[in-house]
Amino acid sequence: MALLDIESLDAGYGDLQVLHGVDLAVEDGEYVAIVGPNGAGKSTVMKSVFGLTSYMGGRIAFRDEEIQGDSPEEVIREGIGYVPQDDNVFPTLTVEENLRMGAYILDDVPEDALSEVYDRFPILRERREQRAGTMSGGQQQMLAMGRALMLDPALLMLDEPSAGLAPDLVDETFDKVDEINDSGTAVLMVEQNAKEALRRCDRGYVLVQGQNSYVDAGDSLLADDEVRREFLGG
Repeated sequence: MALLDIESLDAGYGDLQVLHGVDLAVEDGEYVAIVGPNGAGKSTVMKSVFGLTSYMGGRIAFRDEEIQGDSPEEVIREGIGYVPQDDNVFPTLTVEENLRMGAYILDDVPEDALSEVYDRFPILRERREQRAGTMSGGQQQMLAMGRALMLDPALLMLDEPSAGLAPDLVDETFDKVDEINDSGTAVLMVEQNAKEALRRCDRGYVLVQGQNSYVDAGDSLLADDEVRREFLGG
């Protein structure tokens, strides 16, 4: 039984269908990447899991419980964290206020979880009184991931975590994702830097026009001449 199991998913926005029969699975503790051209529906897969699209058919199951149609709050309670690409911090709140917002569904913020996030991202401890909107793009990305980890999710979904970052921060961001996965958290990531994502992940999905095109181990996709030619720039 997969931790996350998506079968024949049809979804979109309003009457616009974006996904057509998409299949995807994430095993417990696995690191899975979704890559493909712009407009392929990569982010729509994640938004569908999180209850942010129009569900049109198929199945989304988490721990073998169907969650299609659940609200984002219900999905969070199931054990899924989500970091969107844009607007993923509260800019007028401090770092610590942002992190505490990550546990808003609980009556009391778990102080041990806050300490663990600070241990994982030391820069956040240093900047805990700084307003999030004044931080660099890389620091904001760390904060967004930290907030999503406050509830110790079984699955962390990351949408384009390296987008817009300076080149020297891209590797650092990927390293943090590796650390999160190495600690036992399953990761599902959409990423524009397809080569690096496939190099690091356990398994990759290539989406084209809202449909599965290739599925294989990350290193196997990197070595596939057709995949390299069509999607990785040779």
